[in-house]
Amino acid sequence: MLKCQENHAFFLPGVPAHVVQCGNNRQAVFFSDEEYQAYPGWLKDGSELHGCALHAHVLMTNHVHFLLTPEQLDSISRMIQFVGRKYLTCINHLNGRSVTLWEGRHKGSVIEDNAYLLACMRYIELHPVRAGMTETPGEYRWSRCRDNAFGESSGLLIRHVLFKKPGSTDDARQHAYRELFRNALDLEQLHQLRAAVQTGTPLGNNRFRQQIEQTTGNREGQLRRRRPEKDSGK
Repeated sequence: MLKCQENHAFFLPGVPAHVVQCGNNRQAVFFSDEEYQAYPGWLKDGSELHGCALHAHVLMTNHVHFLLTPEQLDSISRMIQFVGRKYLTCINHLNGRSVTLWEGRHKGSVIEDNAYLLACMRYIELHPVRAGMTETPGEYRWSRCRDNAFGESSGLLIRHVLFKKPGSTDDARQHAYRELFRNALDLEQLHQLRAAVQTGTPLGNNRFRQQIEQTTGNREGQLRRRRPEKDSGK
């Protein structure tokens, strides 16, 4: 089970990061279409204001996932705070009372882009499928899978350079991205992605982890050996 306690995540400018924010006590944070529709607007404002290039996201009933690249050390934290305040004000207004919406701090891990970026995008966009909410990721209304897979333009996402490599045209890149979904993520990839974001451990090969440790001056340790318990697809 992907637990939602604080994991002391750290981020670096120019290094992609997988970030999760959970509802307090795993309670719902989205209650109606109105709220699902409002959240991306603040996400766009926050990512632009605080310098985060957003590559993928999904809004689930009681948590949200992002894949993004920050410009500054504190870009992600500032963006999350900005969006959280705006959204909490909306929820309190709709409910007519103050509520505790989010649980602690957000969780996250930096990832090695060449090896894991596209896998992380698939992991995020397949969440509704794993949770049994839809049969295909493109059918789910509250992610931007259709931006990546079919070229729909929400004005929210910024394409990572790796997304652009498979083809010379947008159509070719979108086709290549859709082809990735023909096969599910294998169990080892699922374990690595879940464990890394749960513990805040850099996700990549030994050289990548060593580079991160040298840059930050911190030793982050190894990924947990045990597999997270089965849950609703976080």
